[in-house]
Amino acid sequence: MKVKCSPARAIALMLPLFVTGCSLLPATRKLPIPKAPLVEQNATPEQLVEQLNSRWNALNSLTAKVEIQASQTKSKEGIAKDSPTLQGHILMRKPEMLRVLGYYLSIKAFDMAGDGKNFTAYIHLPSGSRTVKGSYTIKKKSANPLENLRPGFFLDALVVRGLEPDDLYGVVADSQTVEDTARKHLFTVPEYVLSISRRKSGSQQLTPVRVITFRRDDLLPSQQNIYDSDGNLETEVRYYNYQDFGSSKYPSRVVIRRPLEEVQINMNVDNVVENQPLTDDQFVLKPAEGTQIQNLE
Repeated sequence: MKVKCSPARAIALMLPLFVTGCSLLPATRKLPIPKAPLVEQNATPEQLVEQLNSRWNALNSLTAKVEIQASQTKSKEGIAKDSPTLQGHILMRKPEMLRVLGYYLSIKAFDMAGDGKNFTAYIHLPSGSRTVKGSYTIKKKSANPLENLRPGFFLDALVVRGLEPDDLYGVVADSQTVEDTARKHLFTVPEYVLSISRRKSGSQQLTPVRVITFRRDDLLPSQQNIYDSDGNLETEVRYYNYQDFGSSKYPSRVVIRRPLEEVQINMNVDNVVENQPLTDDQFVLKPAEGTQIQNLE
């Protein structure tokens, strides 16, 4: 059955659209135009990997003067705890040796030393100082998320490692629009995203290892995501404002986020020296006599 619609009825049906400002016709709106970068470099996937490997292979040791501030969030409880900012020093030597020292008002608040297999850490707390020991590899996860933090994650965040021979990789070109709130405009940031994976033994499945983002104005890493063996995002690192420190470029600010432990470490870098001779004893922490030591599994 056909229903006839008179002109008056049609106008009555359309009247609410005009009253509310709606229209059946397409409308054009003006949007802010993102500013293009002054420099945009091109690189093939092979060139990105070669550059990454070259930087990694040329690095034997690193010494840095930094400011470190850590935060822990307990999302289920709705609270966050910010630690005071520490003046610190970081020593790193290949393959896995690490020393991190932090001072608050000239008092040693934190000291961690590791040789690639085992580590010792001294922590000064208002309730009393304590010393912990453990291996780089976690055998049994603790209910305390902070006790699951081992030197390896810090090493992986400090420098972007090269690829292993069995690593598979792919590169895509992308861009993001970023707002500059101070200058009140948008700008486009072209990027290359390098995804690194490994083939699971006896399977066609690929396991994600890392995803590294390069800004195309300088082709330096701006972000690194590191995954655990189950494919969970284990560590997210952002690198800001690269500066010349002698013969090398290094970010002046590094933000390390550990989503599984809900921990974030903010690090401002004041100085970096690469390939300075470092001795084995610089990576040894000897607890004071009579100190009670907690062994972590």
